[in-house]
Amino acid sequence: MTVLVRDLRPDVPSDAEGFALVRRLALPYILFTPDSVRHTAAHLHPDARYRPLVAEEDGEVIGTAQVHLVHDSPDPGQGCLNVYVRPDRTHRGAGRLLVRAAEEYLASLGANRLFAWALDEPANRAFAERRGYRRGRSAHFLRLDLAHASLPPLPEVPAGVELRTAAAFADDPRPLFDLDAETVLDEPGDVATEFTDYDAWIEETWNHPLLDRELTTVVCAGGRPVAFTVAYTDGAGRYSTAMTGTARAHRGRGLAKLAKAHALHRARAAGVTEAFTGNDTGNAPMIAVNEWLGYERCATEVRYVRELG
Repeated sequence: MTVLVRDLRPDVPSDAEGFALVRRLALPYILFTPDSVRHTAAHLHPDARYRPLVAEEDGEVIGTAQVHLVHDSPDPGQGCLNVYVRPDRTHRGAGRLLVRAAEEYLASLGANRLFAWALDEPANRAFAERRGYRRGRSAHFLRLDLAHASLPPLPEVPAGVELRTAAAFADDPRPLFDLDAETVLDEPGDVATEFTDYDAWIEETWNHPLLDRELTTVVCAGGRPVAFTVAYTDGAGRYSTAMTGTARAHRGRGLAKLAKAHALHRARAAGVTEAFTGNDTGNAPMIAVNEWLGYERCATEVRYVRELG
């Protein structure tokens, strides 16, 4: 049996389904569907030079790689590769072949610093170190059993504050883009990111097939959005927080907590049974909010870095 690495064919159903299945089996804390696989392949900004790869064995997709430049960073020369192999198809060389192909591709584009996420497990640590990657920051995945766990009572909505959904901005989502662009500047991370292209944001984010506009909750004050939590759902009872943020001038008022609590209460009422979120290990305020909501840590991942050249 031979493992081959090739480009993903997004429009081939077995490819998109295989890619999504690998990601769900290897990393069940982040939502992936065939539609989201196709969407990313079609709509990620051209400057990202996105190249999704699959490892195939006897016609079956057993591994995947998401490979791209960090096009929205003010610092050039940075690339990302996230490689995952089906847990029941390891030790066949798929991960090694995917990493090699991804590194060669990014190097050909001029990348000199590579970033990769991996679950914090002994085999992954050893694999990364053999490839010359050094351990960087870490983040936790958290899970909430909405089918059985109790949620805390909803916080009181402060005077002058209104709760809306993303669906209320369907005619003009620009205010949400502006808030997203402001909050991403302060998101914990090792790669600075800037949102400057509204049209690209519409294609990649606003039109994302997993975005649930009815559950995405926006806190407004003075007639404009000042805090939000973005909800992804996969249509199978699973929910994921894609982003939560508060405008700088409105922090310290518990508005992110307010948004997340209301979103989860409405998600459970809508039939969601399982919710996921993630936190940088140094983001103490948001960790406290999620623990108050009842989330429990289920896994940790590490950001690995490799310098080229």
